[in-house]
Amino acid sequence: MGRPPLAVGTHGAIRFTKLTKGYRAKARFRGYDGVIRDISRSGSSKVKAERELKLAISQELQTPGGGDITAKTRFREVAEHWLASQERRVADGQRATGTLDNYRSMLNNHVLPALGELRLHEVTVPRLDRFFPAVRVKSSAAHARTARAVVSGVLRYAARHGAITANPVREIEPIEGGTRKKSRALTPEERRAWLAQLELDPKAAGKDLPDLTRFMMATGVRIGEALALYWEDVHLDAGTVFVGWTVVRVRGEGLRRTDPKSASGERLLTLPSWALDMLRQRRKVAEAENRPPDSPVFPDTYGGLRDPSNTRRALREARGSDGFAWVTSHVFRKTAATILDEAGLTARVIADQLGHSRPSLTQDVYMGRGATSPDAAAALESVL
Repeated sequence: MGRPPLAVGTHGAIRFTKLTKGYRAKARFRGYDGVIRDISRSGSSKVKAERELKLAISQELQTPGGGDITAKTRFREVAEHWLASQERRVADGQRATGTLDNYRSMLNNHVLPALGELRLHEVTVPRLDRFFPAVRVKSSAAHARTARAVVSGVLRYAARHGAITANPVREIEPIEGGTRKKSRALTPEERRAWLAQLELDPKAAGKDLPDLTRFMMATGVRIGEALALYWEDVHLDAGTVFVGWTVVRVRGEGLRRTDPKSASGERLLTLPSWALDMLRQRRKVAEAENRPPDSPVFPDTYGGLRDPSNTRRALREARGSDGFAWVTSHVFRKTAATILDEAGLTARVIADQLGHSRPSLTQDVYMGRGATSPDAAAALESVL
């Protein structure tokens, strides 16, 4: 009866040959393609030679199938393929442009300098277990978590193409620490003082910061959503605005209106009366300047889309370094959520107002979809 064949992914008996210095360990192994191959490694002793041989076999067996990507492909090359797949997802509307930019930045600034020249079989659990904490120390826990997501995405892509049998990132402990700093809301007195400070600042007033602040507190929208609002989205007679876009800067293209982060980001919001009065005044100015319906409500100096990053910088300059040094654009969103919560509205209603798909996110981050309840507008009457 003949000898049974080697099972796929296993090796046969290890044989040793005495060398002038040390030993050579040799064995046959059967790859995932079914082909039986000979392999040998040397070492100063039998134990070391055997260890080197088993490591080599293990590395060879990390490539379950053929293809352009194998366990010996450099991480940098696979990262390029993965990033191209993410670009296709952006083109298909499955991924936000800002997310792609974050991934690209993380790859270029942190991941590729550390892992780019490694072969896939060299991107091991111990090596990653040193890399992610190093990113956390150098930058932040949030950056380390983003790095983990990027590396995991690249290695998952490699696994799908048969280059490795498993994603080693799965074996890494969760990255703890660096919890989100709880956002603070403006009190009624602080709201009045903040607006007064902006009105008295010619530079801030010239950049429309008082009205922009009012609109964000009246709606709870994100700054990119506020800057993406066109006059055709404003319905003064009905007292509503449609929020269905956000402004992002696309590499190589400049500023662009894009879809919101999720389907829940598209919503019809009812405005409090004081916000409607403000928009009516702005509409008169826009009509006097012959601005068309498909133009921004809060434009830049040339009447076009306004950069959210530049607007955040203007807010930082306007807030100064004293009493309002903690104020960011997100504070206005938190302020609106806090007022709605204090008015007794449900987490679901507040989540719809803010454009969250999950009320739990609203409760976890802001308290402390579709057309929203008019009760939200009634509650926001008290903002000013």
